[in-house]
Amino acid sequence: MSEKRQLQPRSGTPVLLRMAARSRAVTAGLAIVGLLALAAMLAPWLTGGDPSEMDFNTIMASPSRGHLFGTDNFGRDVLTRVIFGLQVSLVVAISSVTLALIVGVPLGLFAGYRGGWGGAAIMRMTDVVMAFPAIVFVVALAGIFGASVTLMVLSIALIFAPIAVRVTAVASSAIKNELYIEGAQARGASHTRIMALHILPNAFAPIAVQASALMGIAILFESAISFIGLGVQPPTPSLGLMLAENRPFMGNAPWLVLGPGVCILLAVLGFNLIGDGLPKLFGRSARS
Repeated sequence: MSEKRQLQPRSGTPVLLRMAARSRAVTAGLAIVGLLALAAMLAPWLTGGDPSEMDFNTIMASPSRGHLFGTDNFGRDVLTRVIFGLQVSLVVAISSVTLALIVGVPLGLFAGYRGGWGGAAIMRMTDVVMAFPAIVFVVALAGIFGASVTLMVLSIALIFAPIAVRVTAVASSAIKNELYIEGAQARGASHTRIMALHILPNAFAPIAVQASALMGIAILFESAISFIGLGVQPPTPSLGLMLAENRPFMGNAPWLVLGPGVCILLAVLGFNLIGDGLPKLFGRSARS
C-alpha cells in the first residue's frame, strides 16, 4: 500500500514545482530568473517613470530613498533604467535562443537520426558557422545592415543555432539505437513520427540544459554588443549600454555601474544554476 501511495501524484502540488524542489540549484535559479522576469514585465508599474526622463536638479545623486540606485549624469533614475534595460536583455535572450532552437533542433534531429550525406552536410555547415569568431560575425553584420535589436537577435540566433544542432544530433544519434526505436520501426512508423514522438522527447533533457546555458550567454552577448555600440542605441536603456555610458564616472559614482553590473550577474547566475541543476533533476526523474 505504501508503494502505491508513493506512485500516486499529489494533486495539490504542480508537477513542475515538485520537480524543482528536488534540485536546490534549479529552485534557486528559477527564483532568481522569475523575480527578474517579473520585475521586467512590471517595469512601467514598478518604476512609475520614463527611463529617459531627465532631472537636472539631481545630477549624479547618490543612492537615496527617492533614487535607490542613484541618478546618472543626466539626472535619470538608474534603477528605472536598469529594470527597463533588463527587459531588453531578457527579450533578446529568449527570442534569440528560441529562434536558434527552432532552426537547430529539427536539423540536429535529421542529422543524428538519418545520418547519411544529408546529415554530414548539415554538420559541416555547422562547422563553417562555428569557425567564425562570434564578435567578429556580429560586427560584420552590423556594418552591413546597421545596429538594431532585431539584427542582434538574428546574429545571436545564428551563433547559437549550430550549438543546438550539435547537441540534438549527438543525443539523437545515441537514442536511435535503443530497442524502442527498433520496435517503432518494426511497427512501420514513419521516420517523421519516430523523430517527433520518440527521439525528440528523449532528447529533451540535453536540449533543455543547453538552452538554459545559452540564455545566460545571450545576456552576456547582448551586454557586450551594446557595450561596444552595435546593439541597443540611445536613448533606449540597455545594461551593456549603461556600463559603457557610465564607465567614465565609475570612480566618483560607482553606483552608476554597480546596478547594471549586478543585474547582469544575477541574470546569468540564475540561468546557469538552472542549467547546472537540470541534469540531476532529469536523472532523478528517470530513476523515479
